[in-house]
Amino acid sequence: MSPETAQHAVPGERARRSPDENGFFGEHGGQFLPPELEAPFADIVRAYHEIENDAAFIAELRYIRKHFQGRPTPVYHARTLSLRNGGAQIYLKREDLNHTGAHKLNHCMGEGLLAKYMGKKKLIAETGAGQHGVALATAAAHFGLECEIHMGEVDIVKQAPNVSRMQLLGATVVPVSHGLKTLKEAVDSAFQAYLADYDDSIYCIGSVVGPHPFPMMVRDFQRVVGIEAREQFLEMTGNLPDVVTGCVGGGSNAIGIFMGFIDDPVELVGVEPLGRGEAMGEHAATMTYGTEGIIHGFRCYLLQNDDGSPAPVYSCASGLDYPGVGPEHCYLKDTERVRYVTCSDDQCRDAFFKLSRQEGIIPAIESAHALSWALDYAREMKTGTILVNLSGRGDKDMDYVIEHWGTGS
Repeated sequence: MSPETAQHAVPGERARRSPDENGFFGEHGGQFLPPELEAPFADIVRAYHEIENDAAFIAELRYIRKHFQGRPTPVYHARTLSLRNGGAQIYLKREDLNHTGAHKLNHCMGEGLLAKYMGKKKLIAETGAGQHGVALATAAAHFGLECEIHMGEVDIVKQAPNVSRMQLLGATVVPVSHGLKTLKEAVDSAFQAYLADYDDSIYCIGSVVGPHPFPMMVRDFQRVVGIEAREQFLEMTGNLPDVVTGCVGGGSNAIGIFMGFIDDPVELVGVEPLGRGEAMGEHAATMTYGTEGIIHGFRCYLLQNDDGSPAPVYSCASGLDYPGVGPEHCYLKDTERVRYVTCSDDQCRDAFFKLSRQEGIIPAIESAHALSWALDYAREMKTGTILVNLSGRGDKDMDYVIEHWGTGS
């Protein structure tokens, strides 16, 4: 695309999409709730629509992003990695430099502001990799709210540094010991806690999943990633990237960067975890192998058993091992605006060490999935540019990496 065409294309900031009044993106999304939660969720919908275009709310959120979070995060040309890879040029949107080390704080600060507006006293959430938990604990501390984070026991062991960070920030970490003891069970547990205390609490979902309005609301708070990246890439290169990619579990980081380029002639690619292989229970590649189902109050593509229950999933990345996926991602797949592909644990590991050794940037294991696919596609493209959303840093993964992968030497 020429610089002139790129400058005049309509960015996602001005061409925002919304679900219908019932929260559906095409056939996906909605609200499937127990009767006692219908009124509390209606209150959340109403409150969000009251503040989403409120000048004072927007001004406060922008102040927080600049002076507390450290936004905008930069776009970085990974020149050494690109040259050694021998293909298209790789650029990184450095969400690992966002305060707390990942993109999650973008929506957690917005959810915290919403909770204050609604007069809530407590934030409740689930976490897998721990980044959402840390971000929400940070938001709770910032706004003077209580915080309760539900986390599977398997992930507590894998992500011990983040558990300590949550506790240091004042959050109560609730271990979840049933089922596979990972992200899906943590969501179950957090929903139950919210059901018991919805008058004083708000459930701050950690991705673009869950009942309406959370897929829309989290997306709106994460759009800042794509809006910044589009402007920065144009300024750096005079052009838009040929390809934009991000990893997809629930899908918050990917939807955030995609929204900046959704109306441009740019290829958008979501990368899912193939884990150890294609057999059920060995991966969490929902868009690739899932079928339509209902989980945690919304309809989406779902990895499920014959009886419709969520199937067991696996990934080396705790933040990606979820059997469902955001409903807007499902819609973007149906309309063929976004292509969804997979990356195995082994491929992820190789990309993790390449970025660490060749650029001095240790990525989150989640983000390394997108980077791995980008490196392969760059060699296939030979020329052009790929922008990867580096959604988080790898500090949280050090214990797991050393135990399972060593130091890469």
